[in-house]
Amino acid sequence: MITRTPLTTGWSLDLAATTPDVPVHIRQALPIPATVPGTVHTDLLAAGLIPDPYIDQNELTLDWIGHGEWVYRMTIEREPVSGEQLTIAFDGLDTIATVSINGAVIARTENMHRRHEVDVTGALSGSDVLEVRFASAWDFAEAERERIGALPNAYPAPFNHLRKMACNFGWDWGPTLVTAGIWRDVTLISAQSARLASVSPHVTVAGPVGTARFEVNLSEPAEKGFQVVAEVGGTTAVVDVEEGARSVQVAAIVDNPELWWPVGLGSQPLYTATIQLRHNQRSLDLWESRVGFRSLRLDTSNDEIGSAFVFIINEATVPIRGANWIPDDCFLPRVTEARLRERLTQAVDANINLLRVWGGGVYESETFYRICDELGILVWQDFLFACAAYPEDERLAEEVVAEARDNVQRLLPHPSLVLWNGNNENIWGWFDWDWQPQIGDRSWGLGYYLEYLPAVVAAEDPNRPYWAGSPYSGTMDVHPNADEHGVKHVWDVWNEADYTVYKDYAPRFVSEFGWQGPATYSTIERAVSDRPLTSTSPGMLHHQKANDGNGKLERGLAPHIVVPQEFDDWHFAMQLNQARAVAFGIEHYRSLRPRCFGTIVWQLNDCWPVTSWAAIDGDGRKKPLWYALKSAYASRLLTIQPGNDGIDVVGVNDGGDAWREPITVRRMTLDGRVLATFSARLVADRFAAVRLPLPPEVVAVGNSTSEVLFAETASGRTAWHFFEEDRDLALPEPRYDIRIDRDGDGTDFSVMVTARSFVRSLCLFPDRIHPAAETDSAMINLLPEQSHTFKVSSVADIDSRLLRSGPVLRSANELLRTH
Repeated sequence: MITRTPLTTGWSLDLAATTPDVPVHIRQALPIPATVPGTVHTDLLAAGLIPDPYIDQNELTLDWIGHGEWVYRMTIEREPVSGEQLTIAFDGLDTIATVSINGAVIARTENMHRRHEVDVTGALSGSDVLEVRFASAWDFAEAERERIGALPNAYPAPFNHLRKMACNFGWDWGPTLVTAGIWRDVTLISAQSARLASVSPHVTVAGPVGTARFEVNLSEPAEKGFQVVAEVGGTTAVVDVEEGARSVQVAAIVDNPELWWPVGLGSQPLYTATIQLRHNQRSLDLWESRVGFRSLRLDTSNDEIGSAFVFIINEATVPIRGANWIPDDCFLPRVTEARLRERLTQAVDANINLLRVWGGGVYESETFYRICDELGILVWQDFLFACAAYPEDERLAEEVVAEARDNVQRLLPHPSLVLWNGNNENIWGWFDWDWQPQIGDRSWGLGYYLEYLPAVVAAEDPNRPYWAGSPYSGTMDVHPNADEHGVKHVWDVWNEADYTVYKDYAPRFVSEFGWQGPATYSTIERAVSDRPLTSTSPGMLHHQKANDGNGKLERGLAPHIVVPQEFDDWHFAMQLNQARAVAFGIEHYRSLRPRCFGTIVWQLNDCWPVTSWAAIDGDGRKKPLWYALKSAYASRLLTIQPGNDGIDVVGVNDGGDAWREPITVRRMTLDGRVLATFSARLVADRFAAVRLPLPPEVVAVGNSTSEVLFAETASGRTAWHFFEEDRDLALPEPRYDIRIDRDGDGTDFSVMVTARSFVRSLCLFPDRIHPAAETDSAMINLLPEQSHTFKVSSVADIDSRLLRSGPVLRSANELLRTH
């Protein structure tokens, strides 16, 4: 019989006596209780020994923690059993760890991203001290950089010299909080004979037949009479294991399985799969997971443009509406299942169908992928290399291969996982970031991306595609960021150019582009104590990590809206500009279908309260960008775009059915007078886009400052086109009537706004009344006499009178009238 006992209680945290520069009150207070899974920072925080690292500039005062040597201890109270084999399984040690029992070293590890199993048979005697000692990741990485030699890196920290979450060392959206700790589960495994060491499911579909093939590895050679029993979808398959064998394969055939589909294209049926290890008909061990049946391929074939990049799932060509995912907290064990479900549901609600797990973070938890399976969110998984050249030194290379094998095998069951990607921006760096003179003839990671990693995927997960990098054009003979091939990143927009420059690009697939904006007001107010708050107050600047971030924000706003000086206006204008910028890019790229078949915006989420590219801030609140994503990522998108000889109205259909309905486009004055009309029937096949050129009389603007194009379908889908930027529009003082109704007896409200003048980008910010209040929509344009109803939800009762005016109710009209 196999028993698995969690070792997650009874731990203490201490500090090695040799650690310098430790505050006296902390050294005196140690040891303290430790949470496992957990981190040093969160244990110190829970004990009241340090301030919240996310508040104000506390991050700077806590840098010493990452330079310390920390010790976790617990006592295993357990009477030994004759003949048993004992193993301690560590699912995650962060990062440079020495494991000992009763002072005797049993393991040394130096990789945060992989599991470790340690044989402790004979080492436990009944009451035994298990100790995990973490050396400084900083010190280890700096020593490795000195030993191997420095390699180019977009950041000063030596994260590229060890296998640890790179963004722990600081990023242009994240703090420098170098963690240590037992960050995933620890389990004591007892076995009297062989057990299941690993199970690798390979699930495929061919026509009406689904096949679940399992590679089963045992911890010890099998004895006579061993069997493996597989069950999935009502089908059972049994295979005998040869005496002395340590591996076996078994396949279960499922006729006419229900297919797993991405969200919006069908349902997400999941089948429970079990593998049972038996000896003489007696059950010894059991593995269980859920799997989904779907076919998958990545079309990268050559065509008349260059080469495609298209996901084909169940033989359907699936357009990608994606976002990049970063770790949702710097302290990973704080990301609970409830938090993940909230965040991933927010993604689905924004019409996102793919998340790219970015290469500077981690391979996410089982819970993350399980929820993606349930919700139909596709997952693009980077291997963990980002923005740096990586040594291919033997010591590091061994860890890279072991890490890759471990995580590829671990994530096999998940139908949501559709791509393994070699790295983030490292091939681009070699081409364009002046790396080559610094590297010379040394290796820099290319061997990982073109040899090691694809070999691991081919061996462990042959049914999923591998791509060498993002961006990458499919070959080192073509620039990695070429429009005509593969996947592209667009970062001159934001760093150097206005967001309207997005229209100068026509990529096949865009896997990174974005624009910054501040966090929601209630998040800033909680995290930054500056009073008064200003865009340049110390706390605000500390929570802006991008190089010249505020300068780029203001230069990016100025062509559209005069940069406000008052903080409330500045905050609203920057959030508004972020939302418009990203929506502009998405709608342009989606309108290029079939040339461009996917966009992945940077980024969905944040790990702390910060001015960043995220749509959801570090406290989980939706910025205006989230609402812009929901609109721009609609399954059926109506947008007005430049055409070959004028202006086109474009219908983009990501649905599985054809889109057919009447459409009317009007050129109107801002006071609602119709100047010209065009009517047609929009017909867009599934996964296609259709362009309708507008007649000259419709686009022949008379007064560009006071006219607008308004397109509307019979079902109510709308699109707008302004002939001038906001700063040059003749926007009137906003006038509207407001009706507020409480929804039932609860704390939710309906806020109906009826315009009496043209109102541009009307937004409601109920979080300024209560941090937990939010609205269902934002950035609403209203012609005179048009109405829109905001649905406001709140866990607490709010003063509804505050919903009637600023700073809760805002429009772009007000920004223009303050100058």
